[in-house]
Amino acid sequence: MKIDRRCFLSLGLGAAVGTALSPLPWKMADDSAIWTQMWPWTSVPPDGAVSYVNSACTLCPGGCGITVRKVEGRAVKIEGLPDHPVNRGGICLLGLSGLQLLYGPLRVRTPLKRVGQRGEGRWKRISWDEALSEVAQRLADLRSNGQSHAVAAITTSARGTVPGLLRRLLTVYGSPNFMRTPSMEDSFDLTLRLMHGTETSAGFDIENAGYVLSFGSGIIDGWGSPVRMFRANSARIKRGGKLIQIEPRLSNTAAKSDRWVPVRPGTEGALALGLAHVIISESLYNKDFVENYAVGFDNWIDDQGDSRSGFKKRVLDLYPPKEVSRITGIDQKTIYTLARDFAGASTPLAVCGKGHGRAAAGSLYEFMAVHALNALVGNINKPGGVWPVSDLDTIRWPAALPDSIAAAGLEHPRIDGAGGEKYPAARYLLNRFAEEINASGTSPVQALLCADGNPLYSLAGRAAVQAAFDRIPFIASFSSYMDETAARADMILPNHCYLERYEDIPSPVGLPKPVLGLSRPVVPPQFNTRHIGDAILGLAKALGGTIGAAFPWDSYQTCLTETLATHWAALNQHGFWTPADYRADALQNTFGTARKKFNFSHEPDKGAKRWVEVFPHYLPVSPEGNSALFPLMLIPFDSMRLALGTAVGDPPFVIKTVPDTVLKDTDVVIELNPETARKFGFSEGQNADLTTPAGQARVKIHLFDGIMPGVVGMPRGLGHTAFDKHLAGKGKNINDLIKPVEDHASGHDAAWGIRANLSRV
Repeated sequence: MKIDRRCFLSLGLGAAVGTALSPLPWKMADDSAIWTQMWPWTSVPPDGAVSYVNSACTLCPGGCGITVRKVEGRAVKIEGLPDHPVNRGGICLLGLSGLQLLYGPLRVRTPLKRVGQRGEGRWKRISWDEALSEVAQRLADLRSNGQSHAVAAITTSARGTVPGLLRRLLTVYGSPNFMRTPSMEDSFDLTLRLMHGTETSAGFDIENAGYVLSFGSGIIDGWGSPVRMFRANSARIKRGGKLIQIEPRLSNTAAKSDRWVPVRPGTEGALALGLAHVIISESLYNKDFVENYAVGFDNWIDDQGDSRSGFKKRVLDLYPPKEVSRITGIDQKTIYTLARDFAGASTPLAVCGKGHGRAAAGSLYEFMAVHALNALVGNINKPGGVWPVSDLDTIRWPAALPDSIAAAGLEHPRIDGAGGEKYPAARYLLNRFAEEINASGTSPVQALLCADGNPLYSLAGRAAVQAAFDRIPFIASFSSYMDETAARADMILPNHCYLERYEDIPSPVGLPKPVLGLSRPVVPPQFNTRHIGDAILGLAKALGGTIGAAFPWDSYQTCLTETLATHWAALNQHGFWTPADYRADALQNTFGTARKKFNFSHEPDKGAKRWVEVFPHYLPVSPEGNSALFPLMLIPFDSMRLALGTAVGDPPFVIKTVPDTVLKDTDVVIELNPETARKFGFSEGQNADLTTPAGQARVKIHLFDGIMPGVVGMPRGLGHTAFDKHLAGKGKNINDLIKPVEDHASGHDAAWGIRANLSRV
């Protein structure tokens, strides 16, 4: 049998992925608790009574159910919860390593106040009363000076009771500046709001999809809920379903797919519209859905009597396969084949959100173009399709009533511009945060509360982000760990570790049905930490007046049990709750647009007035940099072995699994096509300087046939400056080299890469 280069690459990478997903490493890690006892901070517990606690993992947005084995009260092993609807007993490397985060030296053990310069690492231990009193006094002073709008808060999620308490605090205090870190969730939510007219999340029934068209989504590289995706992909293979991976680099997902389609970086949206051209021109679309449940497909007349071009005309005029081939680098035959196979499949599904989907929101028009494919084949609210999923309505607190000071503060525009005149439909634009602060004479943010995440590490354009943070007079972090953001804060009020606290876990992004998880304390708090919910309540009580009155609970535990009262017994017994008879709405009841139909290209509802039409045209997002000075294209790639988009970095157990084709000693390894290497005079293992308009890094070169010529691949998740010796100083943070790129339509960060150059050392 002849094995060509493509087959060889797929075989090699596929074998690596197969090993990672097979029982072998999990068997090796089966006694990971014993393995982790070798670390000096973890003592071996004596023999004794064994018990188990069901909980939920919050180390990534996956929300997997876990069960923790304890011996004499000490947690010794973490496993997947067998009947949890997200992970069904599976667990990833990061989840396995949670005990190192519980018992390891990374923990912030008590409230800390900075006494030296920011970043010097000089701290003074203080009591909780002192810490809360000082933060409350800072906030009270700003409020009394009419500057309540100059306070901001950052978290990684906007759903659940903890973000709800933080948002409520800002509302009654008088600030509109509640923000979450960017992710594909932003673009999915906005896509459904514009095209469905609903405030829902996008759920993807990959488990039952027969033909998955993935526009760069790392299905087995950590996208959505990682363990769920592993299982869904295995189920697809057993059923004989197809996975087509479209991206410029042969990722693990591409290697395990049925077909890898290399595409020029950033042109995925144009390809989606090229596929739509073929589907429409050959009448392969679902006529029942298009004619009875959609608007804007054909030309239409608006309320002023003006003629508007419909989706069909725009796609047929602007995106013929010949033009799309020129844009994307994909031959016309492949475009026709993909379109026909997709439209002809019984349960076709198109997904997007590059890599993990946690680093940037992405281009709105790319998400809309991809979702338009799902609408063309009518696979909405059907098995194997897209399901709009509403949050479970658990938070029914009394309305927060701002006083006159708070009302005046809330009248101010948001710092990030979300919901403003330029980007009226956007909710959170943290990617614009640094630019707004750095462009102002005096920082418009006078106090910042970092409740979760690690924005000083995870946001693109890190130099500008750090400059903006340094201009903020006061920063309080609630981190459990001494991460990059906590290290440059003025006050750290450490949260309990996730294995020490209660917290509700809303449905993970991408899940096609609502699931409510419950993180439960596995062990008592090990140090002088406090639940962030109790810290928020403490701040509210210290501020007093209408602010304190808006928080009637005496503890977070009371708030949580009252909020989840209906489901509390089931949550404590099983660790999760999901509606037993959940079904998607019938199509006639699905859409909340003005005409109760799917919007292909129709005038949007009020509230999104900037869009004359939902889908006027596709505008590609261009990376920063002059091609003459920077002839290459740097793109990031994600790996299951590098934690990303969370409040933690790799624990020691996980960082040891990173291969030397990604991290060699302390050097980050970049991927370069051999053709590109010959052109620039580089060889395997050679050191080089990688330069972009944002920065420079010393790198080591790995020749890889699985990356397109002219493209440089660099891993995300390395280059930490904080945490411990096992993680700090290893590799380079790609966010030092990439700048955010503002999306034309939404204002979200749509950066997928940046122009670059390589030079000899």
